[in-house]
Amino acid sequence: MKLSNKALHPRNKHQQPYDFAALCAAVPALSAFVRDNGYGQLSIDFANSDAVKTLNQALLKQLYSVAHWQLPDGFLCPAVPGRVDYLHYLADLLALLNKNKVPTGSKVQLLDTGCGANLIYPLLAQAEYGWKVMASELDPMAAEAAHLLIEQNQLQHKITLRQQPHSSHIFHGIIQPDDLFDLTLCNPPFHASAEQAAAGSERKAKNLGYKKAELNFAGRSHELWCDGGEAAFITTMIEESQSYAQQVLWFSSLVSKQDNLPALQKQLTQQGAEHQVINMQQGNKQSRILVWSFMPEKQRQLWAQFRWQKK
Repeated sequence: MKLSNKALHPRNKHQQPYDFAALCAAVPALSAFVRDNGYGQLSIDFANSDAVKTLNQALLKQLYSVAHWQLPDGFLCPAVPGRVDYLHYLADLLALLNKNKVPTGSKVQLLDTGCGANLIYPLLAQAEYGWKVMASELDPMAAEAAHLLIEQNQLQHKITLRQQPHSSHIFHGIIQPDDLFDLTLCNPPFHASAEQAAAGSERKAKNLGYKKAELNFAGRSHELWCDGGEAAFITTMIEESQSYAQQVLWFSSLVSKQDNLPALQKQLTQQGAEHQVINMQQGNKQSRILVWSFMPEKQRQLWAQFRWQKK
């Protein structure tokens, strides 16, 4: 079944069912995976990783002018509609400081923490809003794949990549003293262990009606789990973010599990950060963005005037 788009952000290009004729014209290889879904509609087998990857290639090429996109086997393959939704909501956050107009172009600086081999957020951010993106990545193989995507699409002037040298750090080692970022984003690893990730794969396969627990979106260990899971990862992120309170306007992270929010919000309050939760929904999947800033409102307004509104 196709992702239900009824709750996507109003600016999201994926409000309507996929136009497979246009997508196959953009990437002819997709034709091999398109079939009738039994309800008189064209679709693909979303349990087939090759089909999902090829669909992503077509979506990125047809709708976002990303001519080259590929993903090494085993790496996380993202769902484009949900990823671009995150960016649209962050754009709205900036618009509140810019007379309700989304600031565009390279004057806006975004940090993607853990870009992965797919580089999906930087590619979408530069395509949709022309933002300049710094991408960070821990895994050398993922960083190499992401760097190749930057080169193939000739985006060196819009996307730069820094490799995280310390497995226990998130912002430390990435944000340098002279850096200023309007936004940070992150899709943190959800599970707390490899066993938990495997059990999640089994549940997903069962829900999709497949006997074999083969994730259509794949994912290497660091993409799927870390000690303590999502809550521990974001806790560390919040702790480190204090060191860059005057270098970042808005920090943010996806939070998949709502039960994790109270402790994270309490931590932010204790650390003197203003925060809010932005709810998102893509079909039956609900998620949320936790955003926070250590700057008072007046300082954020001055930041916007200096960064985006200066003549």
